[in-house]
Amino acid sequence: MPAAIAVLPQPPLLVPALSGDAAVETEGLREAVATAVTGLSAAADTWVVVGADPGGRRTVAPGTRGTFAGYGRDVPVALPGPAGPDEGAELPLPLLVAAWAAAPAGVGSARGELVAPDTPVADCLALGAELAGEGVGLLVVGDGAAKHTAKAPGGFDGRAEAFDAVVAAAFDAGDPEALARLDPDGAAALWASGRAPWQVLAGAARGRAWTAAHRHTSMPYGVAYHVALWEPA
Repeated sequence: MPAAIAVLPQPPLLVPALSGDAAVETEGLREAVATAVTGLSAAADTWVVVGADPGGRRTVAPGTRGTFAGYGRDVPVALPGPAGPDEGAELPLPLLVAAWAAAPAGVGSARGELVAPDTPVADCLALGAELAGEGVGLLVVGDGAAKHTAKAPGGFDGRAEAFDAVVAAAFDAGDPEALARLDPDGAAALWASGRAPWQVLAGAARGRAWTAAHRHTSMPYGVAYHVALWEPA
């Protein structure tokens, strides 16, 4: 089983150099992310980072470098580990955010495990079960629904509130089964990038009781951002 599990969102505005006027509004979110990452680093020095990317299923080596240049500013980052390949601006967003968040924590090594956003539930759960055997820290990156307000990236969808209420309750309760039951089609309609990574988490967390040691949910700009740290109960 994982030594601990942390959940982060993936907005580039987490990075102060990219946040501009949003820096004050997202200060609480950034603090929550720092707390979760600190807790995960205390539990494990080796991490596996799970995220979704249209490029599909693949592994990204520790030490791989990238930059946020595609999101407005050339902020270089690297997954923790020995110097590795330079994937430049193409390093996927969840891994860019994970690398940025991990930098202050002094983590020894972190590799990326990416899945396609439309990965079937059964495949997500199977990957999670495979990763669970490694006993590492699991960092899971993805956003909730992006349709909570009229000005949200996806506009307003009345289903977004109920969707993220279920997600928040699952993270509060340390309940992987509730995450496993998320509907892929409904999540896709709401632009919820976290669905597949969260279901990988569910596969990794099954069979053990978990305690939510830290929790945060906020919705700046109409997008739901969930932060959690699960520790073995």
